[in-house]
Amino acid sequence: TTVMTVVIGFEGSANKIGVGIVRDGEVLSNPRRTYITPPGQGFLPSETARHHRSVILTVLKEALEEAGLKPADVDCVAYTKGPGMGAPLVTVALVARTVAQLWGKPLLGVNHCIGHIEMGRLITQANNPTVLYVSGGNTQVIAYSERRYRIFGETIDIAVGNCLDRFARVIKISNDPSPGYNIEQMAKKGTQYVELPYTVKGMDVSFSGILSYIEVRSGKMLKCNQCTAEDLCFSLQEILFSMLVEITERAMAHCSSQEVLIVGGVGCNLRLQEMMGVMCKERGAKLFATDESFCIDNGAMIAQAGWEMFRSGQTTELSDSWITQRYRTDEVEVTWRD
Repeated sequence: TTVMTVVIGFEGSANKIGVGIVRDGEVLSNPRRTYITPPGQGFLPSETARHHRSVILTVLKEALEEAGLKPADVDCVAYTKGPGMGAPLVTVALVARTVAQLWGKPLLGVNHCIGHIEMGRLITQANNPTVLYVSGGNTQVIAYSERRYRIFGETIDIAVGNCLDRFARVIKISNDPSPGYNIEQMAKKGTQYVELPYTVKGMDVSFSGILSYIEVRSGKMLKCNQCTAEDLCFSLQEILFSMLVEITERAMAHCSSQEVLIVGGVGCNLRLQEMMGVMCKERGAKLFATDESFCIDNGAMIAQAGWEMFRSGQTTELSDSWITQRYRTDEVEVTWRD
């Protein structure tokens, strides 16, 4: 019998805190909590870190109990090294470091973006996809080449999810369960398309101008009954997602790729999946996407990327177990793929 490898993963780079356990491609447990703020507000690093501190041990206990495992059964402790918000990252890394020492297990710092990609590959079984990684903090088009996940295109200012979240704040949409989910539901009722600036720059995209454009005009338009809040949600989604489909298609053409994998929190959005699906169908390509349990930040994705890294011989020394708010996807040598 082959010895199975069990990895526990700690994720807390933004407003979600998750602990997941993976054993040879099987997700044994993946509990998560979300820090939700009132309408009109975002989440601040220090308060988000305080939230994570208050629940992380409960979530850890849930992860072990749900998996039916004891600390002795774990082979490696993986945690998010970055990118993300400094205070929440430090909070979670501190707990990961502590349990690794208490349990006498090796530690492994994982790139958050690569966590999303590896989880997407595991769940969908996509072979070598062009990846669109879209979330509140990141927007990148990625493809694997020569032991790196190469960034073919990206946002030059804010992430697509940040654009949506901040628009939700402007028109006071609830952050429960998430602003993006609530925009998606409202957009289904939109009937009128409001023109917004379309800004693709070669392989890259820009969202901050669209956000300020809609921020400045939305109040007046809603007051004068020129359109509804639903129309604005619909229009914003359409323009943002059209831009993302364009740069994804350009990367596919460049790589002669026949697969697209959408990962990250915005990847839950069914309208984005639908638009990407139309483009893929036209090209005879396949679209892969995951549901909210794996799209949205979670511990299992860090465990899965950690599993791949650990199996290929990587570990992180305690003296090297810092975190970083900036950590490029292409900085990591991919030792687990040919």
